[in-house]
Amino acid sequence: MKKKATFCNSAISATSRSDEKAVGGNVVSKRLKKKVRRDAPEGVLRFKLDMCSKAGDVVEGLRLYDEARRNGVELNQHHYNVMLYLCSQNGGENGSDLKLICKRGFEIFQQMIIDKVPPNEATFTNAARLASVMEDPEMAFDLVKQMKGFGIMPKLRSYGPPLFGFCKKGMVDKAYEVDAHMIESGVVAEEPELSSLLKISADINNADKVYELLHRLRTSVRQVMESTVRVIEDWFKSEHAAKTGKENWDVIKVKEGVVRGGGGWHGQGWLGHGQWRVVRTQMNKKGVCGSCGERLACIDIDPRETENFAISLSKLAFGREVQADFIQFQEWLQQHGPFDAVVDGANVSLINQQTFNFSQLNTVVNRLQDTSPSKKLPLVILHKSRVNGGPAQSPYNKKLLERWKNSGALYATPAGSNDDWYWLYAAVSCRCLLVTNDEMRDHLFQLLGTSFFPRWKEKHQVRLSVSRSGIALHMPPPYSIVIQESESGGWHVPTTTGDDLETPRQWLCATRSVK
Repeated sequence: MKKKATFCNSAISATSRSDEKAVGGNVVSKRLKKKVRRDAPEGVLRFKLDMCSKAGDVVEGLRLYDEARRNGVELNQHHYNVMLYLCSQNGGENGSDLKLICKRGFEIFQQMIIDKVPPNEATFTNAARLASVMEDPEMAFDLVKQMKGFGIMPKLRSYGPPLFGFCKKGMVDKAYEVDAHMIESGVVAEEPELSSLLKISADINNADKVYELLHRLRTSVRQVMESTVRVIEDWFKSEHAAKTGKENWDVIKVKEGVVRGGGGWHGQGWLGHGQWRVVRTQMNKKGVCGSCGERLACIDIDPRETENFAISLSKLAFGREVQADFIQFQEWLQQHGPFDAVVDGANVSLINQQTFNFSQLNTVVNRLQDTSPSKKLPLVILHKSRVNGGPAQSPYNKKLLERWKNSGALYATPAGSNDDWYWLYAAVSCRCLLVTNDEMRDHLFQLLGTSFFPRWKEKHQVRLSVSRSGIALHMPPPYSIVIQESESGGWHVPTTTGDDLETPRQWLCATRSVK
């Protein structure tokens, strides 16, 4: 093995000298260096282990690992992490012995420490997953706690093995301890973690914790999956929930809490007493509950949040677009804006259409101008190729484009750009309506986070439906689609079921008589 390593070094050295002569003393090309690294034993092992990882083949991975160690191949962090990942995913599915694979996984982890290969977050997370497979959440949690000693900050995925393990075993205090550690580390729990904590809290009738977790769901998740809805539903139907709550409360304090929180919740604890009435229902266009008749609140967005969001959006765009192009757009927007609405031109033109339909786009533009307080044309964002080629060349469409351009209401995004950054930034910075049927759920929009963006979208997105009777604009709802707590103690929980123009969203309504 040493001979091979020496040979590789000699090859690099020799090639470097010849390459230097060929290019006037320049260093060996990156391509050649990459090839040498790839062909070295460590590179070959890396490739083969990556293939095992993709296939989930832990048996072959262990064989390759053992062979490499016998042959003296120097293993690095990536090699060890792939092996830990394979073992943590375990080979039980292909008939391998689960305990044996977990044992091998821990041996590999120990060998990594012995070899003084520095671990990273993935190392500890995979080791914690191994402990979880062995149903040892204590060990999984200890591994997470060790991360800070190595200067590594845990991620949300690091906490999953101990948290879910303690919840599964009914070890409530330990689950709460993991949750507290997460909060201390600045890690925000998402729906799976909150749902597990909610269930274990409901199972032991910890009403205060259930109340706290419902509010954490409200702030970080907003709409919940069916599995979480069932947990919430079971809580409200339980005998303990019926016995929990104040029969008398300070109405003024509750109202003050609602105002202080911006509407939709008060945070004063469970109000009322007695059996809950739990129903699946829908809201009408005005936000009135179809079951209890209560009207949901429209929760305000802090203007400072919008401003900060526009700044962060701009920074993200700079990292993914040609910076000069995006700066030019910002300057153009300052000169021609603000607008009452921004139109995602490509999306609107293709709704229910086989080809790009400028006539449909024009209908929407005119409708928006008619309903605009300023009677100003909306800003239409189109890619340069849509403005210069294809259907844009017809005389009718040329006139439309010329009209919008002369009115300062058309922006053609440059070649190679992503329209999404432009129309979203324009709508956020102008604090206006955004007309698109794009659900904004792909990777680009996931970068924007789960806190502010869904609230902004809910208040600003206008969607369209096209039918034989024409085009209908569906304006933002006059209420917030978020878990809401009423002044009388009732709860309304939006689910992820529905949420399109044909299927209204399903809500869970939980109320009880107020004495």
